[in-house]
Amino acid sequence: MFGISEMTRIVLPFMKHDGHVVTISSMGGIQGSMKFPGLSAYSSSKGEVITLTELLAEECKETGPQFNVLALGAVQTEMLKEAFPDYKAPTKAKEMAEYIFSFSLNGNKYYNGKVLQVSNSIP
Repeated sequence: MFGISEMTRIVLPFMKHDGHVVTISSMGGIQGSMKFPGLSAYSSSKGEVITLTELLAEECKETGPQFNVLALGAVQTEMLKEAFPDYKAPTKAKEMAEYIFSFSLNGNKYYNGKVLQVSNSIP
């Protein structure tokens, strides 16, 4: 949370009006989503990222850039393997990376200040 807010504070004065800031959160930060024991710090920090992104979009709506946040579901990574050793996510890391890359280039044509849930599984 602090890294995102500090980086944004530093680069915001240099960003173009039509720029697009995409932050990455988690389904764990979405109110009402399934929660898991042992992930309280993780999930609460992801909720903070969502709120920060929504507020930055509001504060910059007249001047730009645009801000959106992707709340990712399960992606097959080392972190997921450590948290849920027996679970195999249907989405591979490379697939999600390609989606994020595409969204970062084009998502602000359709969204600003939005939380997009990118999940096809539980967890």
